[in-house]
Amino acid sequence: MIAPLSITAAGAASAAALDQPFGQPLDQLGQQAAPLCAAFGLCLLLGLERHVHLKDAGIKTHVLVGVGACLFTLVSAYGFGAGSGTGTSTGVDPSRIAAQVVSGIGFLGAGVIFVNNDTVRGLTTAATVWLSAAVGMACGASMIPLACLTLALHYLLVFAIGPLMRRLPQRGGLQAVEVEYEVGNAVMPAVISAATSLGYTASISSTSSRRTEQGKVMTARMAFKGGKDAEALVHALAGVDGVVGVVAVDASRLD
Repeated sequence: MIAPLSITAAGAASAAALDQPFGQPLDQLGQQAAPLCAAFGLCLLLGLERHVHLKDAGIKTHVLVGVGACLFTLVSAYGFGAGSGTGTSTGVDPSRIAAQVVSGIGFLGAGVIFVNNDTVRGLTTAATVWLSAAVGMACGASMIPLACLTLALHYLLVFAIGPLMRRLPQRGGLQAVEVEYEVGNAVMPAVISAATSLGYTASISSTSSRRTEQGKVMTARMAFKGGKDAEALVHALAGVDGVVGVVAVDASRLD
């Protein structure tokens, strides 16, 4: 009579192992995989917009931030309470984990903001990284429709409202210029100094680089505010040693 009971117990243990191969029910694994995949796709689209604008924090950064935030949210929901595979509850407050994710993303976002020679760049990218974490957390909390709406609003802001705002009349005017210059010899500080002498303040929208026979050449898309004589600005920038070319561009092309 003892042997059949042992076989039955072993069979039950084997069935439980098949139903929970990773210590969790298979249906729960499916529920957790869907938010992760949603966070991956939505944050990839967020990073794609930054990649198109040639930003350092592009697709990979936004996807990793979003998927990581989603995973933290899933862990807070399933890993420590009754929803975990252990069947135990430790009384962990999921909102505390979410708050810590937000704090950590704040430090990461600050890392992509650059201040150099009175120019500031990276603010929009930092905000997008922060938004990527929020989208990931929303996916982890099974609020995928809300995450999709947030992504749609982001693209509406960047590609529709942003260009309209740049076309509005601005006090002191806004000049958009692409400056191509040779790397080295402190060319950019000289460019900013030349603009400052004409009453302009400068900010760098985006940068790119290429190799030539003479060496590495940078192209900086810049916004200049405050001055009045755009022609004098272009001539002043073109006269800086190391500047290869200066081209005025439409302000709507600025990031």
